[in-house]
Amino acid sequence: MGDVTVLAVSACDVEGEVICAPTDINELFEFTTPLFSIGGFNFTRTVFLIFAAMAIVLGALFVGLRRQQLVPSRFEIAIESLVGFVRDDIAKGVIGTAHGMRYLPYLLSLFFFLLVGNVFKVTPLINFPISSRMAIPAFLAMVTWVIFVFVGFAKNGFKHYFIDTIWPKSVPLALRWLVGLIELVSIFVLRPITLAVRLFANMVAGHLMLTLLLVSGVLFLGGVGDIGIKAGIGIVWFVFGLAIWVFELVVAILQAYIFTLLSAVYIQTSLEPAH
Repeated sequence: MGDVTVLAVSACDVEGEVICAPTDINELFEFTTPLFSIGGFNFTRTVFLIFAAMAIVLGALFVGLRRQQLVPSRFEIAIESLVGFVRDDIAKGVIGTAHGMRYLPYLLSLFFFLLVGNVFKVTPLINFPISSRMAIPAFLAMVTWVIFVFVGFAKNGFKHYFIDTIWPKSVPLALRWLVGLIELVSIFVLRPITLAVRLFANMVAGHLMLTLLLVSGVLFLGGVGDIGIKAGIGIVWFVFGLAIWVFELVVAILQAYIFTLLSAVYIQTSLEPAH
């Protein structure tokens, strides 16, 4: 950029217009400095946003569902529509009418929490999806894993759920050991891993893409005095950033739906195993 040399060094030199490299790369992804503390518990930005998402979900459900009006408000219609969507299309639609309502509270909480947490990614002044912290998708995936494994053993017993999984009688004898091994790893090991990684990877990728485009736009426009007309590239980056913003909003909603849908699918397959 003209005569300006941009360096990455371990020591900051603000007057020399140096961009400092952190001593630990994790500093770019972790928020360990507490915003405030209550007792011995530190509220970092991540922790604060988790509690904020919980509060938003509880508040939205309370306000949206507390009154059954003949002519509901737009907000109440929106909340009722989302609740109806999770109830009819996911809980009943996937698990079934007989058992779906039993798991509706979990699926509803899961969907709304992930929806709010994911949308934080494109929320001005926040721009940070809490599901881009692997601990959160991993924890939710483990809760889903515990539920569908427990349900499988409780509903079908050890023999029908586990033995028939690792030794499927519907498969030719010579292939049973191979199919059984694949099913064992897929159901009891890979399901929670893929469930968590899918959400985590999508949130991180979109977050980094938005940051790269918007920060690049700021840097180019801010350097107009040094690079002249080339600074117009920053406008292009901003246009791309806005397009990606809309796309990432769709992705945030879609990932909340996919995580909840797959959780319902796993519960349903434990209630009615294929083998």
